[in-house]
Amino acid sequence: MVLARTRGHLELELEWARRVMRSLRLLGLPLASTIKTIIPCKVKPRQFHLYHSSKPCSSCSYPSLGKHSTAIAGALSLAETSNSCFLGLQIHARIIKLGLTSDIFSLNNLIKVYSKCGQLGDALKVFDEMPERNLVSWTLLVTAAVQDGEFELGLEVYSELVKTGLRPNEFSVASVLKACASTEAYKFGVSVHCCALKLGIEQNLFVASSLLNMYAELEDVESAEGVFESTTDLDTACWNTMIGGYTKCGYGFESLKLVSLMVCKGISMDHFTFVNALKGCSSMGNLDFGKQLHGLLIRSEMEFSTSVMNALMDMYSTHGKKDLAFKVFNRIKTKDIISWNTAFGVFSEDINAKELLNLVHEFMLANMKPNHVTFSVLFRQCGQLLDLNLGLQFFCLALQFGVYNEAIVRSSLMNMFSRCGAVEMAFLFFDSLLYKSITSWNELISGCNSNYYYVEAMKSFYNLWHLGVGVNEFTLSIILETCFRDEHQQMVRQIHGAIVKSGYSLHGYVCSSLIKCYVKLGQLDESFEFFNGFERLDVEIWGTMISALVHQGYHFQAIKFLNSLMEAGRKPDEFILGSILSSCAHIAGYHLTHSVHSIVIKMGFQKQVFVVSAVIDAYAKCGDIENARMIFSQSSRSGDVVICNAMIIACAHHGLVEEAMAIFEKMKLANLKPSQATFVSVLAACSHMGRVDQGRLLFESIASDHKLKQISQDIYGCMVDMLSRNGFLEEARQIIEVVPYTPWPAILRSLLSGCRTHGNLQLGEWAVKELVQLVPENDAPYVLLSKAHSEAGSWEDATKIRREMIERGVQKNTGYSWIEL
Repeated sequence: MVLARTRGHLELELEWARRVMRSLRLLGLPLASTIKTIIPCKVKPRQFHLYHSSKPCSSCSYPSLGKHSTAIAGALSLAETSNSCFLGLQIHARIIKLGLTSDIFSLNNLIKVYSKCGQLGDALKVFDEMPERNLVSWTLLVTAAVQDGEFELGLEVYSELVKTGLRPNEFSVASVLKACASTEAYKFGVSVHCCALKLGIEQNLFVASSLLNMYAELEDVESAEGVFESTTDLDTACWNTMIGGYTKCGYGFESLKLVSLMVCKGISMDHFTFVNALKGCSSMGNLDFGKQLHGLLIRSEMEFSTSVMNALMDMYSTHGKKDLAFKVFNRIKTKDIISWNTAFGVFSEDINAKELLNLVHEFMLANMKPNHVTFSVLFRQCGQLLDLNLGLQFFCLALQFGVYNEAIVRSSLMNMFSRCGAVEMAFLFFDSLLYKSITSWNELISGCNSNYYYVEAMKSFYNLWHLGVGVNEFTLSIILETCFRDEHQQMVRQIHGAIVKSGYSLHGYVCSSLIKCYVKLGQLDESFEFFNGFERLDVEIWGTMISALVHQGYHFQAIKFLNSLMEAGRKPDEFILGSILSSCAHIAGYHLTHSVHSIVIKMGFQKQVFVVSAVIDAYAKCGDIENARMIFSQSSRSGDVVICNAMIIACAHHGLVEEAMAIFEKMKLANLKPSQATFVSVLAACSHMGRVDQGRLLFESIASDHKLKQISQDIYGCMVDMLSRNGFLEEARQIIEVVPYTPWPAILRSLLSGCRTHGNLQLGEWAVKELVQLVPENDAPYVLLSKAHSEAGSWEDATKIRREMIERGVQKNTGYSWIEL
């Protein structure tokens, strides 16, 4: 039976070929030159009857057109299927010569050929010269414009189609909905939806899928849900579009819920379903569901699909499961460039240069050609490795393959230079660029910030502004960060003016950065005035204001803002509550902590990691370790590192070192990978209780046992604090001298405090000199050294230091005490 059907198809194709050849001879076209320009193609039997039969189709409104029209139709079909523009031009010339420029059927097929060959301009000319048009003519032009990316033209042609009084069909409606999604023409799309309802074609699956896609692209999830629920007999494509729409709009839970419903209803899942569902797992952070999908795709025999396996590898990579991601990579039968690029991006904070090089070597042996994404990922990985030499070798490779001038490659290359501290090299590369995009400017300014080149960052912004380069929200936020770090008040006001002039004064991201700057610089009146100037305040802006106040120590003002937020009928989110709880911890506001905790429970945030850890910290710093223990025991089932860190530091504050170490051991038994903050918490516990030997062993194990490649400043600070508290001052000084960071005030103050406690005045004077160079206006170095001299009985030296402090214009901050009422 299969053989008979195949033989029947072959006979039809042979018959079609004979008729096409007769058509070409009838039209007088040169067969030899024509055949050389086309590729042999296969046409489905049912298409053969529609386009090539000399008799009209029963479902077609076209009359019998005679031998010339039939021959032209066959030849145009050949030009379309073989994507031969040259043949189309020859047939077009023959149509004009034969005087068939009024034949709608032939001209419609000609429009189809030109649009298929990407010649939209020629298709438009044919359409304009048609003396008479029907619905097919309009639909073909709308579809051609949208497929060619001319979305505005597609909308215009559709509008003209409606004005003619013709009733749009499902093809024109679906095409124009795609154009609405691409141009963000929401109102136009809604009007097309209404038109589909009026015409009764909204149940057409082609139209329904296009509506779902449009609403998802324009982030109107409610309307998409309405279309999905009202459509009967949904096919897999509609389910996929809705799942993908949820994922795109950040509704990860809803997308996974829809996948579960799809499985329960027994609807077949294709590779698009799995790709969208795995993206939902990545965005939601649901590894368990991702593992279930992994099992389901194995059962559905989807492991042969490269796109599905790529999405699975990306999902494991997003969750930090590097080993699982590489296992998936090794199981991909046909690896494409996306597979390799995803594999290069799998490396996380424990990146290893040797592993990366081995993978690149395998990539080259597989005869794969790297593209601009490949080099973009590799340059960023070299930046993370701080390996400039390796990055320069990849740069030579990018030059060889001719992709170094791609925008994404230039951006990643400048990022690598900046992260490796080669700012001069970044400037040289930037100056060599013929076209300097705003992304390149942004990377240059950001690199200056990360390397403390604040003056150069401001000069670069000044240059791009006066060159007339259009800034974006990232540019303004980056330069505000420069002002924030450099504490440049006058520059902040000038940038504020530039923000207003550029039309970004209501952009949430930019406004958040501006509020942070004003609060950091102590200009509360300006920040309040700017904040109150918003017509519509969303929760994010409230959160930015409260968080900025908390970080800069304006705790009572932050609490007032929380009260204002609640009085306005708005509900705080988990970030606002976390910030307020940090204030409660700082001021040891026990009753306030109780009040905020009740809000946390009422709003259902008692399982949110960030909030729970803040509640534990607040109770501990208010002296209520029992409540902190209770919250920890209720939430410890989640096994989250952040919550464990909070409880360890809580125990450290209360001198419960054994309990802190027990929690640390439980983390290791539960295979929870300690973070930098975990080691800071445990070292702080050892510091408070004088467990120096235990602290030393832990510090040595950070690199050897836990494989942390880069130790943070906080860990070094805790180590110096522990050694200084317990009299190991020379060892503390040695750590300060070998630490891979420029010494900062806190670590020097720890050493100075230890010198005062243990009476080492010589080392104390060294620490003071270093501190005065860093923070000349701060009174702490003078006060601590003066007290050290007075406690040692050297009153003359103490008086001399006080006199020197006065001569330098440094004023001692007045001490105070307070109680909570």
